[in-house]
Amino acid sequence: MTAPAAAEPTAADRRRWARYLVEERAEGSVYQKLAARRTGEERDILLRLADAERRHEQHWLDLLDGEPSRLPRAGIRSRLLGWMAGRFGSIFVLALAQSAEARSPYDSEQYATPAMRADEKIHYEVVRGLAARGRRRLSGSFRAAVFGANDGLVSNLALVLGIGATGVSSGFVLFSGIAGLLAGALSMGAGEFVSVRSQRELLAATEANEDAADAAGDLDIDENELALVFRARGMDQTEALERAHRIVEAAKAGARRAATGPVTVPGGDHDIVGSDWTAAISSFLLFASGAIIPVLPWIFGLQGATAVIVALVLVGVALLSTGAMVGVLSGGPPLRRALRQLAIGFGAAAVTYALGLLFGVGVA
Repeated sequence: MTAPAAAEPTAADRRRWARYLVEERAEGSVYQKLAARRTGEERDILLRLADAERRHEQHWLDLLDGEPSRLPRAGIRSRLLGWMAGRFGSIFVLALAQSAEARSPYDSEQYATPAMRADEKIHYEVVRGLAARGRRRLSGSFRAAVFGANDGLVSNLALVLGIGATGVSSGFVLFSGIAGLLAGALSMGAGEFVSVRSQRELLAATEANEDAADAAGDLDIDENELALVFRARGMDQTEALERAHRIVEAAKAGARRAATGPVTVPGGDHDIVGSDWTAAISSFLLFASGAIIPVLPWIFGLQGATAVIVALVLVGVALLSTGAMVGVLSGGPPLRRALRQLAIGFGAAAVTYALGLLFGVGVA
């Protein structure tokens, strides 16, 4: 690459080039570390991105006439990405890398080549595509985790604040919080168990039964209803007829289905539903992990307004954290998602607290 014609570079230009150099080096290292934790197509894509970052790095090295004696440190975001990529290699790294690629400084940099500007735009789309793959893989389990923990946080905070606002003793608030935790967690666990077990039983009722194929050797090779079995399982008429013909022919020859192997039909991979006990235990633990947080001040002996304030702070931090994680994974602004989560959680708690105050006044 050759830099476009420009004015004589200044000391500020050289400092900027050095900063670009370390950032390109850091980004290449991130992709290299992520590639080490992946296989197949994703690994190849990440290695190619790392190669592209090295080309950009070489461009700045050429302008600087080689490696400078002193280089600035990479930015905090690049260092954080490098640390996470080396230890986790998770979807969070790709989501953060997507945000970083979206803000290229080369659009206004006179010493960057047009090819480099184009590369950065392509890199953003590539990383966005990889992050989208990870989001699709994670969406179900992450949704369940956020839902379970957030449900525990908000429902139990609302419960202890509502009960506490009536003026009852701290011991009663603690008892109510523990009861709410157990009731909610058990309800979540039982609900997931019933849901997954019912879904597995429903799918099991639709599983293919091979009794018809077992009788294939006795069928007439031209006139039989075996093709109707495959059509009922979702195959089109032509494919069903061809499959039935091959099975009958193989059976007549004494090698049933040797020519075709096992029949694969749409929807046969229902094991993706998962284990009912695993789902139940996970839901129980996720809800309990959120529900325990609002109760912690009373567990450690705090009372009155102090316990309420501490509970609000703890739950607020947890809500902000889950909201920010949702923002990072969705590619949206983490702060906005965090504040939205906080407003929803505290809004629900405020309603029950107000009702508790009214009920407490009425009792008095």
